[in-house]
Amino acid sequence: MPPMMKRHVLLLAAGLTLPNLAMGDTLRLPSEARINVQVIDTLSLDQATPSRANVLLKPAVVRESVDSPLSADGQEASHELPSHCLITANARLVEGRIRLSANTLTCIGMMGDAREIYSGEFSAAAREANGDFGVDATCTASNEQGCQSAELRPAHAFQLELGQALVIEAQDNPSLRLNEQRLHSNETSAQ
Repeated sequence: MPPMMKRHVLLLAAGLTLPNLAMGDTLRLPSEARINVQVIDTLSLDQATPSRANVLLKPAVVRESVDSPLSADGQEASHELPSHCLITANARLVEGRIRLSANTLTCIGMMGDAREIYSGEFSAAAREANGDFGVDATCTASNEQGCQSAELRPAHAFQLELGQALVIEAQDNPSLRLNEQRLHSNETSAQ
């Protein structure tokens, strides 16, 4: 696992201790649902390296203002993910725009006092809020053929549109079982 991905997986694991959105036993999103996301780290692509796998995305926190890129000229997101989610995507530079295809999703959500873990395959394509396919990137180098190098920065929120409905069942949470065992053994020893 690349060091950058490992760091973010550890951050997500730390999210087990933070409050999350309740989702129940199943995380569900319908086909064509649109969710706001952003890259975790700046993504740079150029003609020498026009694509990258395992780009990490997270749910975007969108400002509720007139100048917000997600509310100005486009559609608002139709659905939200819990704030503690990681999405992996493949990215490709195409004519100065970055195309992202999401392929996995891992979220931590809460149901009462229990923290649920959801992890599975995820099929979604990146779009700007105005519906344009791909994401507007900042061109960092160009020539007569057009943009030769581009960056997508974490401050730029965009949307993922699901290609098919998402249904992910909650997975076994070993830390929850350990906490229940500790609580039970503490209650037994107190008697």
